Amino acid sequence: MSGTFTIGVLTLSDKGAKGTRQDESGRILQEMVAHLGEVVRYQVIPDDVELIVSTLVDWVDNEKIDLILTTGGTGLTARDVTPEATARVLDYQIPGMAEAMRMASLAKTPHAMLSRALAGVRRQSMIINLPGSPKGARENLEVVMPALEHGLAKLKGDPSDCAR
Repeated sequence: MSGTFTIGVLTLSDKGAKGTRQDESGRILQEMVAHLGEVVRYQVIPDDVELIVSTLVDWVDNEKIDLILTTGGTGLTARDVTPEATARVLDYQIPGMAEAMRMASLAKTPHAMLSRALAGVRRQSMIINLPGSPKGARENLEVVMPALEHGLAKLKGDPSDCAR
């Protein structure tokens, strides 16, 4: 099923939304997932819970995007609200993805334990929160990349057995 999915990349950044910071992380993520399908939506919006919620709901419910990657807003500051917004729209979480990203990152930096990133499903769409830093976004996506295609295929109704 390679190359058959629709993808959205949503960057959460007050400075990026104002145009005072270039979005490197969003560009990197788009390049990294291009082999999975087409990036049909890319947007930079401020760190605002209601705006994040409405964007995620629109991209899933109306645009039927298969995979949404968010970058930014997963830390501890008052403006880091991506996990709260994501939790509001998810039908269920995929805790193994968030745990795997934190475990891999923890091998590189003790700051990884401060990440509040979530991964989960709304309807038939997967939503994954990634760090805002280009390095962190790349490294965390690399961790879950081996499971993405299989997970997305299952969400889309692939009836084949998971066991080999």
